Amino acid sequence: MDAEPTNSEAWTAYGAHHLARGTDTPDVDRFTWGFWPTGPGAEVLGDVSGRRVLDLGSGTGRYAAHLAREHGALVDAVDASATQYERARARYGRQPGLNLILADAVEHLRTAEPYDVIYSIHGFAYINPRRLLPAVAAALRPGGRLVFSVLHTDSDGHGPSATVTARPEILPLAGGGRLTVWMWVLAPESWENLLAEHGLAVDRVNALDAPEGGDPVSCRLFQAATG
Repeated sequence: MDAEPTNSEAWTAYGAHHLARGTDTPDVDRFTWGFWPTGPGAEVLGDVSGRRVLDLGSGTGRYAAHLAREHGALVDAVDASATQYERARARYGRQPGLNLILADAVEHLRTAEPYDVIYSIHGFAYINPRRLLPAVAAALRPGGRLVFSVLHTDSDGHGPSATVTARPEILPLAGGGRLTVWMWVLAPESWENLLAEHGLAVDRVNALDAPEGGDPVSCRLFQAATG
């Protein structure tokens, strides 16, 4: 099993499903790093006005468009799914300050001009961190900021994996059906160690839990910076 191509196929199927359904892509008025409108917002990125920002795994582009529109950021939004890119183009293709990019995230990072801020909402978990993190670190300017959220505990109550390996998780489809994706679901300590290997120091980790008891799903939000 090759996790990343499988994930790319799954997200392309996911986007095609929503294109066929005509699913609306509403604007956002605040950042939501987990699965609920709780926790920190865009303020964790710092002042992004006029700064080069990358949204890694941008999906429909809602958060990238919000940063460009409301915060004056110069945002590149990269996604490897052609159908998710199509959805983003249809909604935000003319948004000033926003550049939508269809590409493998790591390949884009290897050729892009340096960024002041790189962020990802759930996207890091779908890319092998041993391939991703060296490219992220190299693409950040000195003093640059990295902020990303990842799954910590799934809906079945399964917590982080003991090793840096991908595992199967379910991606539900609106209206029924589901896709299988492969995710790197790691403990905070594992993420911190991997980041440190590439000169990225974590300064804060937020737990993003379900607002109601009984739901085991939980994410972690990492805030890090280059030396």
